[in-house]
Amino acid sequence: MIPAAFDYQRASSVDEAITLLAESGGDAKILAGGHSLIPTLKLRLARPATLIDIGRIDELKGISEDGDTIVIGALTTHDDVASSDVVQAKAPNLAAAAAAIGDLQVRNCGTIGGALAHADPAADYPAAILADKAEIVVQGPNGSRTVPAAEFFVDIFKTAVQEDELITTVRVPARAAGTGSVYLKFPNPASGYAVVGCAANVTMDGGKCANAKVAFNGVSGVAFRDAGVEDAITGTSGDEAAIAAAAECAGNGQDCMSDTFASADFRAHLAKVYAKRALAAAVADAS
Repeated sequence: MIPAAFDYQRASSVDEAITLLAESGGDAKILAGGHSLIPTLKLRLARPATLIDIGRIDELKGISEDGDTIVIGALTTHDDVASSDVVQAKAPNLAAAAAAIGDLQVRNCGTIGGALAHADPAADYPAAILADKAEIVVQGPNGSRTVPAAEFFVDIFKTAVQEDELITTVRVPARAAGTGSVYLKFPNPASGYAVVGCAANVTMDGGKCANAKVAFNGVSGVAFRDAGVEDAITGTSGDEAAIAAAAECAGNGQDCMSDTFASADFRAHLAKVYAKRALAAAVADAS
């Protein structure tokens, strides 16, 4: 449980961090809150030659608003996301996902940028980020670029962030009027990680579901939006029968994970259970 030797560098600005990444030749890891990275270092699953600490870059911290968009700095802690009045009001499923992470110590130190970069399939943020159609802003030697959430999660523990880039902000659209927004999960009783998690945004207009965005984490190796559920619930009244029918589409066609915590069949079952619960809660929240 001792990391392999590495060179420690502390960056005082985003530009300095990018320079250090370039100088590392692709053999560096970014240290933010450390709650995802440090365990992998101790297990020697990660053995970077250089560790670049960005934890004191204040420009990467905080929550603000840009019109109808919530702007969250990459170093904003889970607790700050969970307790933000702005996030609770305008992206409540994201606040719920943040509140569901680990324990108080983890939420006080872990960061949204670090968690997204780690791309753990059982992490809580990805489903909410996908359901909210958020954007992740990354910066590298060629400047900044914006990655839609739908293109961000590439594979298990792999994202669209290149080895010479880092996440700077997360941009989350505020929910539209008449939209219910929830995140629910079936947690592992020991770790709290999601065996299956479901985020749902449902917009009701004139007694009908005008739009739905439903996303899952924990089901397969990569978080995903479920078009089958979304299409099935859209245009309905969102009543119990419609929700039950839509939930039966959850996870269909997915390569569900099987591990020591849950079999693939159980995860497939949980996807339908939590789709039903999340849709019902989102419809109620929209009313």
